[in-house]
Amino acid sequence: MASQVLVAANRGPLSYALADDGTLSARRGGGGLVSGLSAALAAQPEALWICAALSAADREAVRRGISEPGVRMLDIDPAVYDDAYNGIANSVLWFTHHHLYDVPREPVFDAEFRRRWDSYTAYNQAFAEALAEEAAPGARVLVQDYHLALVPGALRELRPDLRIAHFTHTPWASPDVLHMLPDDIRSRLVWGMLGADQLGFHTAAWAAAFISGATVDDVHGVADGFVPREGHQGGVHHRRLTEDGSYGEMRFTGVGQYPLGVDGDDLRALAHRPEVDDKLAALRAEVGDRRTIVRVDRTELSKNILRGLLAYRELLTTHPEWRGRVVHLASAYPSRQDLQVYRAYTASVESLAAEINDEFGTEGWEPVLISVQDDFARSLAAYRMADVALINPVRDGMNLVAKEIPVVSEAGCVLVLSTGAGAYEELRQDALTVNPYDVTATAEALHAALTMPEEERAERTKRLAAAATALPPASWFTAQLEALGG
Repeated sequence: MASQVLVAANRGPLSYALADDGTLSARRGGGGLVSGLSAALAAQPEALWICAALSAADREAVRRGISEPGVRMLDIDPAVYDDAYNGIANSVLWFTHHHLYDVPREPVFDAEFRRRWDSYTAYNQAFAEALAEEAAPGARVLVQDYHLALVPGALRELRPDLRIAHFTHTPWASPDVLHMLPDDIRSRLVWGMLGADQLGFHTAAWAAAFISGATVDDVHGVADGFVPREGHQGGVHHRRLTEDGSYGEMRFTGVGQYPLGVDGDDLRALAHRPEVDDKLAALRAEVGDRRTIVRVDRTELSKNILRGLLAYRELLTTHPEWRGRVVHLASAYPSRQDLQVYRAYTASVESLAAEINDEFGTEGWEPVLISVQDDFARSLAAYRMADVALINPVRDGMNLVAKEIPVVSEAGCVLVLSTGAGAYEELRQDALTVNPYDVTATAEALHAALTMPEEERAERTKRLAAAATALPPASWFTAQLEALGG
């Protein structure tokens, strides 16, 4: 049966496990976005989530014709998927949008890059064809993230009747960094996005960056964009260059700001499960009555974990009164360990934490308690203990941790937040904000946070939690559906 509402994302709401006896079992995905999208889609008639088969078990489920209601997995050739996901999405687009290149050495756009780009194109085309096959006439399609940036344009060619939205969960590169991409590749990327009726970003800054980068005469057409002085809706008028050298009809793509928040009730329920209570008891036994500075990140280059640790070391150096009185609870989940640069970064994080413990630690006090494991229960326990939350990315699409900790912290916490976080736009008035590169200023902000009067800390936490829950995932999804009409 054709679907009226469709979501396309690299990752789906479930994954499969293959037992030794050959049986397959499905497991629901975790995380606020998956939960929120699942809840929103459940309220939509004839909704469908299209995703990639990520594992051998997922691909086996597709081959056996096993599926869950409302979900379709695509069995994309593993080599093509690896090129598209690791070779382009995570090694090129992620680095471009987060401004992570070590410019004297990278990027290098050679024949191998273009081979991988062909795989990225094929991967996006597979999603577009599946969406075109499954969508009812005039259906609404919401495409998710930089993995699928070409889908709107490809789908528009296949099904011009559809109403298409695309949401980017990362920042969007500034025009000068975007123009590091080869001209033809940059043009395909931008014009792939402009196939949508509506584009969404977490912040006005990322929306404005897209509009600025899209409104340059390009090899595939011409575009003219605008960012309104008031409100959060802009857009791009554009004409596509056709094969005969003429320009097609003028189209308009709206560009909006949708700052994803958290579901407060759901998050608090998760944070008070028995397994979290057990982790909390264990952490309290280690920390004692000391103050806590909490951070929870993937070991992602943009998260700026190393400078955060350096700031904590400078705090202990310049404010020795905190020695023995504070503990830094740092959760650093391994990320993208199939890429060497990420393995090296994870090792550097562990090494620096060990250096700080060697330099300042005593028999009864370990300054940094670091966990380089994917342990969500421990993270939630740390949220509940947080006196200070340290969120200092160099560049981040949103950073939901900045919103989650104030919602869960039991005694109230002070948020030390860098200007590079997407959440900065919403939370800056009640956070202590810092330049992510300024280690000394971050150390002083940590000191100010630790010494903030309890009443002020409680009031700030209350306002932060209200801002954090203003647009929970289900409402965030619905707002984008409504922007497509119908």
